[in-house]
Amino acid sequence: MLDSATYEVVEADQSATGHALAVVVLANIGLGLGWIGLDADRVSAVVALTLVAIAGWITWALLTYVIGTQFFAESQTRTNTGELLRVLGFAAAPGVVGVLGLVPGLGPMVTAGIFLWLLATMVVAVKHALDFTSTLRAFTVCVTGWAVFVTMFWVLGIFFAPRVS
Repeated sequence: MLDSATYEVVEADQSATGHALAVVVLANIGLGLGWIGLDADRVSAVVALTLVAIAGWITWALLTYVIGTQFFAESQTRTNTGELLRVLGFAAAPGVVGVLGLVPGLGPMVTAGIFLWLLATMVVAVKHALDFTSTLRAFTVCVTGWAVFVTMFWVLGIFFAPRVS
C-alpha cells in the first residue's frame, strides 16, 4: 500500500468511500483478533473496538483535513474530507496482517511492524490527498494529527472511562 498511483485513484473515486470503510473494518478486525484473541468473550471486544476504530477513522480524516489545509498547506493543496476518508481508509490496510498476532510469540513484533507500516502508508496517503510535494510535510501532518488524536482520546478517557477502585 505504498503505491502512489493507488492513492491517486482512490482519492478521485467518490464511489470508493464504502470500500475504504470496509478496509478500515477488516483491518481493525485483524488487529483486534491479533491483540485480543479468539475467545468468545473477546470477540465482542473486537466488535466494540472496530466501532471505535470507525469513529477514529472519521476523526482522523477531519483532523488531517484541518491540520493539513490550515497549518501545513502548500500552494497547490486542494482536498476535502471525502478524499481523506478514502485514502486514509485504504492506508489502514496493513492492519489486516495484525491477525498474525495470534501466533504465539509474534504479537509484539507483528504489532510494532504494523504500526511502522501504517505510519508509512498514512504518510503516502496524506501526501497525495493534500497534494504535497514534500514527504516530510506529510509526515509532520501525520505526527501532529496523531498527537492531537491521542490527546483527545486521553482527555475523553479521563472524563468517561469507568472508575477503577
